[in-house]
Amino acid sequence: MTNTDDVERYRANLQGEVDSAAVYAALADVEPEPNLAAVYRKLASVESAHAQFWRDHLGRRGVHGVTITPSFRARAMAWLARRFGASFILPTIEAAEARDVDAYDNQPEAVAGGLPTAERSHARVIEAAASTGRGLVGPNIATLEGRHRGAGGNSLRAAVLGANDGLVSNLSLVMGVAGAATSAHTILLTGIAGLVAGSCSMAMGEWLSVNSARELNQRQIATEKAELEQSPEEEKEELVLIYQAKGLPEAEAKALADRLLGDKATALDTLVREELGIDPDSLGGSAWAAAAASFCLFAFGAIFPVAPYMFLSGWPALIASLALSGIVLAGIGAGTSLFTGRGLLFSAGRQVAIGYAAAAITFGIGRLMGATLGG
Repeated sequence: MTNTDDVERYRANLQGEVDSAAVYAALADVEPEPNLAAVYRKLASVESAHAQFWRDHLGRRGVHGVTITPSFRARAMAWLARRFGASFILPTIEAAEARDVDAYDNQPEAVAGGLPTAERSHARVIEAAASTGRGLVGPNIATLEGRHRGAGGNSLRAAVLGANDGLVSNLSLVMGVAGAATSAHTILLTGIAGLVAGSCSMAMGEWLSVNSARELNQRQIATEKAELEQSPEEEKEELVLIYQAKGLPEAEAKALADRLLGDKATALDTLVREELGIDPDSLGGSAWAAAAASFCLFAFGAIFPVAPYMFLSGWPALIASLALSGIVLAGIGAGTSLFTGRGLLFSAGRQVAIGYAAAAITFGIGRLMGATLGG
C-alpha cells in the first residue's frame, strides 16, 4: 500500500471518528437521564481520542494541521437528535455501529491501538440503548439485552420511507393519467383521489398491524400471568437461567430472581420484559398514533406530484410536477443516506432515478392505453 493510500485511509478514518464524536456529543446534550448522558459523553470522548490517533498517524506521514469538520450526515443526525430526541435516531446509530463494527479489524495500526475492541464495545452499548426504544435508563443499563429490540422502531426510517411511498405512488398515478392526455381537471381529481385512498390504505394497514401486535402481546402477558400463578418455581428457574445467560453467577442470579419475584406485580412485569421481550407499558405503541403518522407521512409525499395541477395545465403542469417531485425525491434520497451510510449524492441520485423510472413506465402505459382507447 502506498503512502497516498495510507493518507486517504487515515483521512477517512478521521472523518468517521469526528462524525461519531459529534453525534454522541449531541446525544449527551439532549439526554435528560444523567447516567445515560454520562455514557454518551464517554463515547464522544473516546471517539475524539480515536480522531487524535488518526491525526497523529497523518502527522507521521507528513500531513499536519488537518482540519476535519463533521459531515453533512453527522450534522443532520445531531440536528434530528436535538429536535426529536435521542430515541428518534438511536436505531439508525445502532445499525451504523453494527455495520462498521469490523471496519478496523484489517487495519494493523488500528489493531495495534486497540480500536477494534473499543468499536465493538460501542456497538454493544448502543445496541442496549436502542433496544428499549428510549435509551438506557438508570439501573436498567445492565439488564436490557433481553428486551424487545423493536420497541421504539426506527422513526427516521419510517418517516423517510413513508413519504417516499406516497410520492412515488402518486407520481406514477399522475403521470399515468397524464400520459393518456386527459384534462388537467381529471388529473387533479385523480391525484387527490390517489392521495386520499393511499393515505387511508396505509393508515388502515398500520392500525391493523400495530393493533394485532398489541393483542398478541396482551395474550402473551395473560398466559405469562397464568403460568406465574400456577408454576412460580418454574418461572423463577427460567428467570435465573436468563440472568445466568447474561453473565451473572448462579448465586447472584438466584438472589436477583428471589427479590424480583417477591412481589407478584413486579414479578409479572419482570418476566414479561425478560422472557417475552415485551414492554407492558406500551405493548408496541398506540395503533391510532401509528395510523395517524402513516396517513400524514403518505399524504405529505403524495401532495407534491399533484400540487402543480392546482395552478397549471398541459405540459407546464407535467414538467412542474416532475421537477417538484424530483427535488423532493432528492431530499428523500438524502434522508435515506442517514441510515444507510451511502453517500448523499449517490442516495439522492438513485432515489430520483427510481422515481422517474416508475413515472416513465406509467406515463408510457397511459399514453399507450390512451391511444388504444381513443383510436
